[in-house]
Amino acid sequence: MATVKLSFSPAPVHVRTARLVGVAVARRAGVREELLDEVRLAIGEACTRAVALHRQYGVPEPVLVEMSDTGAYAVRVVDRAPIEAGLGLAALNADQLANESLDEDDLTTGVGFALLAGFVEDLQVRPVDEGVGTEVRMVWPVGR
Repeated sequence: MATVKLSFSPAPVHVRTARLVGVAVARRAGVREELLDEVRLAIGEACTRAVALHRQYGVPEPVLVEMSDTGAYAVRVVDRAPIEAGLGLAALNADQLANESLDEDDLTTGVGFALLAGFVEDLQVRPVDEGVGTEVRMVWPVGR
């Protein structure tokens, strides 16, 4: 298996499906059983964040989730919200996100990023395109 792609309309009901598919792919990729709850929670949080941003800014495009097992299990969740909305803390890694202080203006992105940093050691958040979209990339080790 190389990459599994899933896209869904920005509705909260579809987040559960993304979590289920993500865990199934993680299990097949060889992620250790004790990490699967973290995978489930992280994918759910990243997708919920993307759906919330799409709904808040009236973005009709689908949320994109890509899962790959090339070397490790990597998950990308891509939203199409304005970058200033979705990337309130700039492009940061997990250590920076965990130590970032949050104010009330940044609750949509900041709290979600802080939670993700608790679930995922290898976490990256960065802009996707010029002015539109944020990518949340999460990686877990596989034990083949």
